[in-house]
Amino acid sequence: MEQILFIQTGTGMDVHGQDVTKASVRAVEDAIYRNSMPGVEKSLPRQKLDNMKVNVRLAVPLDRSKLDTDKIKEILPYGSVEVDVTDGGMATSSGIILEDKDDENDLMYIVNAAVEVGY
Repeated sequence: MEQILFIQTGTGMDVHGQDVTKASVRAVEDAIYRNSMPGVEKSLPRQKLDNMKVNVRLAVPLDRSKLDTDKIKEILPYGSVEVDVTDGGMATSSGIILEDKDDENDLMYIVNAAVEVGY
């Protein structure tokens, strides 16, 4: 990306499903849904939304290989989207006490996202 115009951050979680994609989608939605960038098109080359680039950086706690980056790209309405994934976020107890100790932990996955918009 040649020029960053806007950065927003968000946090998302999956409380009981241990679904890193669901937590990541929620983190990106948290970052973008309370924002409006009405003037961004005028700041882009040739003033076209097609020229916008979006870099999504995700910090995920576990199951990196299970992350569906296409689902992340689908929720971003404009631009050419790249997704970069790194270790981070948090996996913590959801507070559920499992009766069968052989079951997997009922972890809460917490993902952090940074969404960069530019050209």
